[in-house]
Amino acid sequence: MRLLGYLVLPLGLVVAYLLFWPVPIEPRAWTPQPLADGAYPYNETLKAVERLAEGVGRGPEGIAVDAAGRIYAGYDDGRVMMFNRNGSGGMLLADTGGRPLGLSFGPRGGVLVADAVKGLLLVGGQGAQQLLAVEAEGVPFRFVDDVDNTRMTHKVYFTDASSKFAWPDTMADVMEHGANGRLLEYDFDTDKTTVLLRDLYFANGVAVGPDDAYVLVSETTKYRVRRYWLKGEKAGTSDIFIDNLPGFPDNLSYNDKGQFWLALYAPRTAALDALLPKPDLRRIVFRLPDFLQPGPAHHGWVLGLDLDGKVVANLQYKGRGAYAPITSVEQHGDALYLGSLTDTAIGRLPLSAIQK
Repeated sequence: MRLLGYLVLPLGLVVAYLLFWPVPIEPRAWTPQPLADGAYPYNETLKAVERLAEGVGRGPEGIAVDAAGRIYAGYDDGRVMMFNRNGSGGMLLADTGGRPLGLSFGPRGGVLVADAVKGLLLVGGQGAQQLLAVEAEGVPFRFVDDVDNTRMTHKVYFTDASSKFAWPDTMADVMEHGANGRLLEYDFDTDKTTVLLRDLYFANGVAVGPDDAYVLVSETTKYRVRRYWLKGEKAGTSDIFIDNLPGFPDNLSYNDKGQFWLALYAPRTAALDALLPKPDLRRIVFRLPDFLQPGPAHHGWVLGLDLDGKVVANLQYKGRGAYAPITSVEQHGDALYLGSLTDTAIGRLPLSAIQK
């Protein structure tokens, strides 16, 4: 009986902890749509991914490729690197001292860096860094995620994934499922930052569409991509470009040939989808050790979308050695270049592998 008493006390403490210990999240209930059976059949197209710049660093999350075919990537130790088209000749452009994520090119030169810690940066020659924006409307950025340039103006578009949770606390934003993200515009001519959309669900990848008519933004925890119109009768309004995706949409890119590429960080999980309508249960799960919480599958996944948001390419691979998680995809020449949050290489997929 005495032993039973010793066991009951710790068990009571565990139950009290799981039910009442304060947490930083305020979970919101949401019920995702079910996926149609067979909508995204599994295939092994991404098994053909080649590995470039292996071992240079960890987590080349955002990829950019210039007109000469040089590859740019930011790593989890703060470095922004440039490589030849085959991944050789790595050259340090800058060390931001933060966590560079999405990359693009400035309208007057230089490399734009969406740094989760520092803000929106421009890296110029000899490692010079210009801090372009750290807040908007008096609200500091907590998690600058991706950036893309226009073709005809000096404006660029970027995201603050969460104005509440910082880079190390990604899972907190996922488990809260709050609308903490923003889509923003930075104008090089006026040095002005403007909020275009707020209340986004983990605002992630951005891609400017053809003729600079609109910009797409991934809402990772809503499994959708939203479109914000920059020109025409719909200017200043937004709509849904594609919804009910089979995974967590990450970075986007436009190939200037009528197609977008979308990286899916990982497939949706039945466990997380079941938790989303139950805020109180999510508080309990959030208190559990990390290894007991729902985690992403190691599954490489890229979708191609036409200008109407229809899926025209479904590229996957989840076998041993899969390049995953894929967080960015850029088309240049005869290949797709892939980035990853945690891998130690840059991926390259010949377009010929897709056409087989």
